[in-house]
Amino acid sequence: MKIMEPTAHSIFPDLTEAKNVLTLQTLDSLSTRLLDEVDLGIMVMDAGNFLVARNAALSLYLPHVPQTLGGLVRKESLSEEIFALVEKVRQSGKAVTSQLTEKKSRLEILHQVQIKPFTEAGPGAICLLAEDVTERVQLERIRTDFVTNASHELRTPLSLIHGYIETLKSGMFKGSNSMLRCLDVMEKHSRRMMRIIEDMLTISRLESVDTQLQCLHFCVHTCISDVLEHLTPMIDLRQPVIHVDLPRNGMMQGDRFYWDQIFTNLIENALKENQMPGLTITVKGVWREKDIVLSVADNGVGIPLEDQPFVFKRFFRCAKHHSQDIKGTGLGLSIVRRAVEAHGGKIVLRSIPGVETVFEMTVPH
Repeated sequence: MKIMEPTAHSIFPDLTEAKNVLTLQTLDSLSTRLLDEVDLGIMVMDAGNFLVARNAALSLYLPHVPQTLGGLVRKESLSEEIFALVEKVRQSGKAVTSQLTEKKSRLEILHQVQIKPFTEAGPGAICLLAEDVTERVQLERIRTDFVTNASHELRTPLSLIHGYIETLKSGMFKGSNSMLRCLDVMEKHSRRMMRIIEDMLTISRLESVDTQLQCLHFCVHTCISDVLEHLTPMIDLRQPVIHVDLPRNGMMQGDRFYWDQIFTNLIENALKENQMPGLTITVKGVWREKDIVLSVADNGVGIPLEDQPFVFKRFFRCAKHHSQDIKGTGLGLSIVRRAVEAHGGKIVLRSIPGVETVFEMTVPH
């Protein structure tokens, strides 16, 4: 006995009826759900400013636009600038794109708004698309700044090394002491260039999908001691008070190479960014049942609220309020975040300018 599979015709003897059922009962709901899945804010209104279509994300950009289709979009529901753009599009028949700035607390949010004619909804109808471009604009700004910063950071030591090489070749340095001073300066600046290049290679490795960690058990207290010893010249210069609140036998599993870099970057940042006397740095660790919470805190100048969302971005330098003498390309904190995440953990920043800055890392135990 042959079993026949059900067909569309057996379910709907009249295929036209099936098509109508799908169209009338499903299409509107499906299109609305698809619009709501889009991150862009979308709105269509007719020539009389009545709402024809919108999606859920629109509320993020224009919260006062009516929720119900057919509602009147009043001038006060939009900003004066957007309303003027709508009128401009209707008069010219051409699309316009504008970038608008919104203040939320002390943060500056950038919205890109595109408005264009939408004749499918009738003469004078327009379609508005709104998008948060804050991160994109910030990243472009960071990339531009990086080219300038990296060029300067590499050019300065190269110029000095090149100058000393020419001096050595000229035979101006006769005594061994003068020669040694010259070589010391060349070594110092060559190390500076190597640090920049090593940071770039490290962030590249961490972002690679093929990155493999060499995870072994190691003592965190020993790791911190080695980092502090490595930073001794800077510590002697700044004279901070350093508290290490870690169990001496506190062990964790991870790639020691990257954890050396994590703590070096965090402690070195605290030293570099706070050049006033009275600095206190606290390194703390708490071992819990399923995870370990490690933190590096300082009581320095802190990080401005508007900069905090971007401190872990590559090449971002939060030094506008500091001396221009502070060196770096802005890769340190990006390396820290990537390395912590590579260990399955997460890092969060809490900073109250002038009071306290805390970088807290939670990693699986």
